[in-house]
Amino acid sequence: MSFRPAGSRPAVLGCAVALVFALSASIAAAQDAKPAAASSAKPAAAASAAAPAAAEKPAAAEAAHSGVKLGDAAAGQGKAAACGACHGMDGNSSDAQYPKLAGQSEQYIVQQLTNFKSGKRQNPIMMGMAAPLSEQDMHDIGAYFAGKSALPGVADQALVERGEQLYRQGDAAKGVPACMACHSIDGRGNPGAMYPQLTSQHAQYIQATLKAMHDGTSWGDDAHARIMPSIAQKLDEKDIAAVASYVEGLHATESAAAKPATP
Repeated sequence: MSFRPAGSRPAVLGCAVALVFALSASIAAAQDAKPAAASSAKPAAAASAAAPAAAEKPAAAEAAHSGVKLGDAAAGQGKAAACGACHGMDGNSSDAQYPKLAGQSEQYIVQQLTNFKSGKRQNPIMMGMAAPLSEQDMHDIGAYFAGKSALPGVADQALVERGEQLYRQGDAAKGVPACMACHSIDGRGNPGAMYPQLTSQHAQYIQATLKAMHDGTSWGDDAHARIMPSIAQKLDEKDIAAVASYVEGLHATESAAAKPATP
């Protein structure tokens, strides 16, 4: 849309120039046909060449402006080595106080690392880890972990019923929306909207995070960061424990989903 006016103006001018030279050529033809033909050919060629050139510049500029930075998973593997101490070399942390990063979207990982680096999200360890990272480093690390698969967890059967209700239906009486509205039915999240993957996440980590949000902790000042604290404040301790446990046991059966249906 932005380059159409710029592209149409040279075309109009080109037509006007061609028309002027065409009229000039017809008048000059009565005097000398050959010189007229030679003189009119050069301006016409120049006018026709100018129009595409003028149209190409805005198009090239728009293409460069719309370029999307993508991570390199191969480069990210080396850069993510330092992350392995807490999050596991493949993004599956063995210590439940640290979140699994395996399968998390590149966009979300980049957003959180950016928040740590700027200080919008407070965590002494992560702020120090993110400080030296460039934007490209963040994308490479995000691409590496996004290509891994989260190992499935197990839910506490005693908490499943309430956890499933909160995750799939919410609680209208408390004003709590269904978790799957943002995080998807199977917990895979929504990379485009930067809603994180929750499937198979450690219940301990989810529980600690929701409690912190319940008490007013925020991960930033943007619209996304303000969503969860307002929801967590409506949950009591039992609700938090139930939904956290349910999330850990939530995982999609990819092999079954990929298998074609049999009659």
